[in-house]
Amino acid sequence: MHFVIMGCGRVGAELTIQLAKAGHTVSIVDKRKEAFDRLPPGFEAKTIVGLGFDREVLEKAGIRDADAFIAVSNGDNSNIVSARVAREYFKVPKVIARIYDPRRADIYEKLDIPTVASVRWAAKQVQYLLFHGKETMRDTLAGGFLLHLQVELPDHLVGKKISSVESDGEVEVIGVERGGTGFIPKDDSTFQEGDVAHFVVHKDATDKFDLLLEPVAE
Repeated sequence: MHFVIMGCGRVGAELTIQLAKAGHTVSIVDKRKEAFDRLPPGFEAKTIVGLGFDREVLEKAGIRDADAFIAVSNGDNSNIVSARVAREYFKVPKVIARIYDPRRADIYEKLDIPTVASVRWAAKQVQYLLFHGKETMRDTLAGGFLLHLQVELPDHLVGKKISSVESDGEVEVIGVERGGTGFIPKDDSTFQEGDVAHFVVHKDATDKFDLLLEPVAE
């Protein structure tokens, strides 16, 4: 897969390194050439000096072949504008943006662009969003240690106890949307068709979370 990242700060550099190590191609854009000093010596990634919302710059970064665009610069306005260019002009399938000011969150919400907060674990959050459904992560809590995830109920969980997809201290269902209303589950609550479940998941338990949602082999 090919990724274009705007912003070579701590998050952008870490994300570039991790994605490249996983075998993906990455182009990273920053307005300051010295920002690329954050990348390890000899590290091979395409670096482009320029503004992340400049169409010519994005063309050089291979935006037309990009599977995702991630805006993690240190400016909300730049992230908003570049995310809109990637989504609306270049039609990039998946666009993710970093946000510093939570009051701007409604702007991203209207654009249907998932966001990550400016926290220590932002790089991990971006990777989760890249390889899971864009609607999955709704928020982060406790400085990024806890993830609020929203999941449309898989068919194989219909009729199962809600507690069957929980793990003490790691994964908990905090609420269920059902038929235009919602409720907080009790010990004996079960899932019904069409439910949307809201989970709180510890950042280190995302693999456990995925396993809990998988069908159990008969």
